[in-house]
Amino acid sequence: MTHQDTSPESVASKAVADSTSSNTGSPAVAPAVPKASADPSKWGRVDADGTVYVSTADGERAIGSWQAGDAAEGLALYARKFDDMVTEVELLETRLGTHAGEPKHTLTSAKHLQESLAEAAVIGDLAALGARIEHLLARAEEAVEGAKHEKERARTEAIARKEALVAEAEEIAHEATHWKSAGDRLRQILDEWKKVRGVDRKTDEQLWRRFSKARDAFSRRRGSHFAELDRQRAAAKAHKQELVEEAESLTESSDWGDTANRYKQLMADWKAAGRAPKDSDEALWQRFRAAQDRFFSRRSEAFSERDAEFAANAKLKEELLVEAEQIDPSADLKAAQAQLQRVQERWDEIGKVPRERMRELEGRLRAVADKVRDAVDAQWRRTDPEAQARVDQFRDRVEQFEAQAEKARAAGDERRAKKADEQAAQWREWLHAAEQAIANR
Repeated sequence: MTHQDTSPESVASKAVADSTSSNTGSPAVAPAVPKASADPSKWGRVDADGTVYVSTADGERAIGSWQAGDAAEGLALYARKFDDMVTEVELLETRLGTHAGEPKHTLTSAKHLQESLAEAAVIGDLAALGARIEHLLARAEEAVEGAKHEKERARTEAIARKEALVAEAEEIAHEATHWKSAGDRLRQILDEWKKVRGVDRKTDEQLWRRFSKARDAFSRRRGSHFAELDRQRAAAKAHKQELVEEAESLTESSDWGDTANRYKQLMADWKAAGRAPKDSDEALWQRFRAAQDRFFSRRSEAFSERDAEFAANAKLKEELLVEAEQIDPSADLKAAQAQLQRVQERWDEIGKVPRERMRELEGRLRAVADKVRDAVDAQWRRTDPEAQARVDQFRDRVEQFEAQAEKARAAGDERRAKKADEQAAQWREWLHAAEQAIANR
């Protein structure tokens, strides 16, 4: 037998159930469960010998014995136990509604309550409580299914994010030419990768292999690029060596016109040859300029009768130097280079000046050229962060093999020590070459 409880406590309980159930796809209103402690006699009794009974849909069921005192006190005790079960159901409903804890745990607890209800030693509306638990089970099963879908959605999003990172890394590996920014981006991608969670292990390993392959490909391509730069500098050095040797072979020529023109062409070839390693470039340049100076000095001596013309040339070059010394490479380097080139071309076109003025005027122009060249060198050095990284890598290898040799020697293994010493020596040569490459820039 069941009764509808309209007590304030029951109404409040129903309100909790209504609000929590609206957060799932279950029916909006949970079955109401009357508060048993308000009137326990509605749901059970204590007979004359102290046996306690609870009313069910199938009739009365004995749930215990009460010998401690008044029958009403016994009914109240078992009614409070019933209300405690209702409270437990409400707490589970609240947990679902607030998404606190795992839905699977809530479902397990609800099933346990349902299983224990048939033998529960409580007095109250068992049918209403059973319906309430059924409603809770339905909601918990929906929540479990929802959590499963949410986990799958999060996994899909995580996989998509890592796939996007891999695709970007692969694009960088095959197309990037801005080596520093590309290398920085790959490191950022790795940091982002570590923050992505929820990918299954197999998929994650497959994506990681692609990402690692992309990074390796980028490193190889970048290494090839800088190796090619080194080859280009070596080729420039060889070509400039040939230009210097030809310039030096012409210093004693008396064919003033043709030889002067040839020196002009040699200068153009020098500029087109590109940069050699810094120490070689400067030494070759000094020889090249010395050869030119020797020839034009002789020509100046031979043309001493043309001092007047040379004096006029000196005046023109002084005017040109005023323009040249206003060149500011810090404002616009390309424009400064172009302007310097035009000045140098006009300088050559003017011709020779009196010998006593040559060093002064040439020195002033050379100072302008050095200022522009230093600006070019400074800009180039700012864009070459990879050279130091190679030096550090080579130094680490040297230290590694030296440590291996020391360890082997301490163990009495001279063969292994000798082999490690040889490897250290080889890496030391490469380290020296890399350090020289930096010093020469």
